[in-house]
Amino acid sequence: MIIRDIEYLKSLVKEIIKLPNETEWIEFKHNNDEPQMIGEYISAIANSTALNGKINGYMIWGVDDKTHELLGTTFSPSLAKKGNQELENWLLGNLEPKIDFRFYELEINDKNIVLLEINPAYRHPVKFNGIEYIRVGSYKKNLKDLSEKERELWRVFDKVPFEKQIAVDNIGVAEVLDYLEFTKYFELLKRPLPENRDGIIEALIADDMISKLDNGKYAITNLGAILFAKDLNKFTHLKRKAVRVIQYKDNSKIKTLKEIEGKKGYAVGFENLIEYINNIIPSNEVIKQAFRETTPMYPELSIRELVANALIHQDFSQTGNSVMIEIYSNRLEVTNPGEPLVDTDRFLDTPPKSRNEILASFMRRINICEERGSGIDKIVFETEFYQLPAPIFEATNGYTRSILFAHKELKDMHKGDKIRACYLHCCLRYIQNDYMTNTSLRERFDIDVKNRSMVSKIINETLESGKILIYDDSVGSKARTYIPSWVR
Repeated sequence: MIIRDIEYLKSLVKEIIKLPNETEWIEFKHNNDEPQMIGEYISAIANSTALNGKINGYMIWGVDDKTHELLGTTFSPSLAKKGNQELENWLLGNLEPKIDFRFYELEINDKNIVLLEINPAYRHPVKFNGIEYIRVGSYKKNLKDLSEKERELWRVFDKVPFEKQIAVDNIGVAEVLDYLEFTKYFELLKRPLPENRDGIIEALIADDMISKLDNGKYAITNLGAILFAKDLNKFTHLKRKAVRVIQYKDNSKIKTLKEIEGKKGYAVGFENLIEYINNIIPSNEVIKQAFRETTPMYPELSIRELVANALIHQDFSQTGNSVMIEIYSNRLEVTNPGEPLVDTDRFLDTPPKSRNEILASFMRRINICEERGSGIDKIVFETEFYQLPAPIFEATNGYTRSILFAHKELKDMHKGDKIRACYLHCCLRYIQNDYMTNTSLRERFDIDVKNRSMVSKIINETLESGKILIYDDSVGSKARTYIPSWVR
C-alpha cells in the first residue's frame, strides 16, 4: 500500500461505484461510523481480499449501498474517537495481526466521501477483538462458522508468500524506475545495465521484482520494494520495515546518543548500514610490537551475519515494527519481529527455516548473507577467535534477539556466560566433525595450561546444566571428549 494522490483516489472511487453490486472485498456505507462495526469489516474485507486474490479491499462512506449514488457522509475518521483514543489507533490495537489500512477523506462532486483502503490478510486470518470475520457475498460472517471458507483461506496463505504480494500496482514504466534503484540491481548481480528500458523491465520481471498487469501497467512486488526501494516511506505498509540503529551512552537505554532510521531497500542500503555500525561501535586498543592499534569491539563478519539474518528471518506480518540494532557500551543487540522457527539452542546445527525464502535466496545471490546454515557458525567462530564472550540467541515476546558482547576477562564472566560459551564451543566442534576437549576449551578461553582445573570446573558446570554429555564414559577424565546433549 502506498500513499495515493487525490486524483487517483477520486478516479478509483468513481470506478468502484460503477460495479453492479457490492463484492466480498468492497463495502458501501452512508454515515454508519460505529467503531466496532468498522473493525469487524476490516477483518472481513482483509480476509476476503486475500481469499479472492485482490491487491486491496475497500470500504467507502457516502455511497448508497443499493444504487451506488454519491450521497456524501458526515463521517470524518480524522476526528472520530473511541473513548479517549483516536479511531485509527483503537482499530489497529484490536486487530491481530496488525495489518495496514488507511483512511482517505475526499471531496467528489461537492460531496464528502471517505475511502478506507485495506491490505489483504497475510499468513493468518485477521481477527478483530479476537474474532475472525469473512464476507459471503455482501454479508459479514464469523469465519469459524464457515469451515470450507476457512480451509480455502488457509490454502491461499500457503500459496502466496510475502515477497510475491503487491506493494504498489497500476503504474507505468517511468514510475517503476522512479520507485526502484534499478541500477543497483544490475550492479549487485554483476550484470551490465541494459541499453533500454525494455531490457531493464524484462530483468526485473524475471526476478519477481515487478509484474506486468493485464491492462499493460506494472506492479512492484514486496520483494522489489523491500530490496530496491529508493525510499521505503513511499510504500505505506513497508515504511515501518526500515532498519533502525540506536546508540546509547552506557549499558542501558537511559541516554540515547544517536538514532537513525534507514529509508532505502535492504539490498541498496546494506553496505552503508554495516559501515555506519562499524563507525559508531566502541573500539579496543591493543598493543602489538610496541605500537597501539585500534580495533573494532566486534568482528565485522559477525555484525554482517547478525544483521542479514535479522532481515531475512523477520516476520513481515507484524506491522509497526522493524529490525532494530541497539549499540550499548558493552554489547550490541540485533532484534527482529517474529520468534525463530527453530529452537535457539539449535541455531548452530539445524538448517535454518526462513519465513521469507525468496528474499533469503536473492540476498544469498548478491552475497549479503551466507549459504544455508553457515552464518551462525561463523558468528560463534569469530567470537571465539577474538576471545569474546559467547553470543546470546533468544526468543522473547514475539521477537528474536541476538547479542554480541564486548571483551570480558574470564574472571569477570558469570557462571551462565561460561556455560553458554562451553556449550556453543561444543556445538561448533561437533558440526566440524570434531569433539570438545579440555584442551580445546582451554584454548577457546585462552587459559594457561597450568590452570586447566578452571576449564574442568566450567565443563563440569555445563555437564550439570544438561547442555553437554561425555562422549565415552569409559575413558579417563584427561582423555574425555564431549558432545552436545541433542546428539543423543
